Amino acid sequence: MKNSTPADFDASALPFDINDMTRGIRRWVEQESPSYDQAAVERMLALAARDLAVLGADIQHVAGSGGFAGCVKATFPHPRKGEPGILIAGHMDTVHPVGTLAHFGWREEGEFCFGPGVLDMKAGNYLSVEAIRQLQKIGRTTPLPVTVLFTGDEEVGTPANRAIIEAEARRSRYVLVPEPARRNGGVVTGRYAIARFNLTTRGSPSHAGLRLDEGRSAVREMAHQILAIEALTDDEAGFNVGVVHGGQWANCVPTHCEAKVLVSATTDEVLARAIERMMALKPVNPAVEVHVGQDVVRPVWTTDGETWGLYNHASALARDLGFEIPHQNSGGGSDGNFTGALGVPTLDGLGPRGDGPHTLTEHIVTESLAERGRLMAALLATLTPEMKA
Repeated sequence: MKNSTPADFDASALPFDINDMTRGIRRWVEQESPSYDQAAVERMLALAARDLAVLGADIQHVAGSGGFAGCVKATFPHPRKGEPGILIAGHMDTVHPVGTLAHFGWREEGEFCFGPGVLDMKAGNYLSVEAIRQLQKIGRTTPLPVTVLFTGDEEVGTPANRAIIEAEARRSRYVLVPEPARRNGGVVTGRYAIARFNLTTRGSPSHAGLRLDEGRSAVREMAHQILAIEALTDDEAGFNVGVVHGGQWANCVPTHCEAKVLVSATTDEVLARAIERMMALKPVNPAVEVHVGQDVVRPVWTTDGETWGLYNHASALARDLGFEIPHQNSGGGSDGNFTGALGVPTLDGLGPRGDGPHTLTEHIVTESLAERGRLMAALLATLTPEMKA
């Protein structure tokens, strides 16, 4: 392996083959992996582990918990193995249920590739593995050891794998997160907080056809609560009720209803106020109970000096490759929230350009695969322990 200095590296010469990359990404997309289907996510993690093992990585499978999949950790041989290095952190779970391929299958159309989870975030994960492969092909030894961590529960708040991500981050010098690029091609240097809540309403039953007025509807109360919660949205905090389950029979006044709420907040102070508002919810109908339980929270990730240094380094590399990567703080939490909040220099949004995450129009811009793959390879080949802001 070549022990060249970072300054002599030219990522533009790396022969990323878009056709090969799209074939590989398609394999990953067609292994459906919704967060709530533990077995499906584990199959996806096993597929990624095989591809990493082919590159010579030492593979460690870590079991999940609470009904969620665990993670795959891949470490590569390196002269400085065991020292703080580069952690590539991505998730393999998606929001698309098994069976989505039947009506939203992989397709290549003009400059785009479509498919469930292709943008968020299988393509970004794949191009990271391809970047490692490209460096191996030219015999390039990275200045720092590289670890890849693919997890299986990010879309539900990372309840099973947060501790592992944080432990790996503490052992790392830098964290690179190949979540999708922003719409302007930019990257993420900070993220808003995300808090999740479980909301339950409990009423009293009656026969809806015979004695409607004797019942107290949990579903009706939930409808009032949904409107009140989403009306709390402002420029600093967003409130969304994304899941609702209630009732069992149309001819019964429903006694039970459940909902899941996601709140995003720009700062810790805004998050604290949002949590207070959620915990203070009261029933519109005093005969119906309202219960609020706080679930997982992603902390605010605020940009610090070393993350600025990492961004400036990446920005210069991108400019040498012929494109710009403007930075932003972003909503839509990622596992970068955890690593950035720990103070570990973190750069997020390194995946391909595209649009439609979490929808049935989800797609990537195909040409961006090589563009972002070269940037990832350049980062791996040039980041050193002593880089400063």
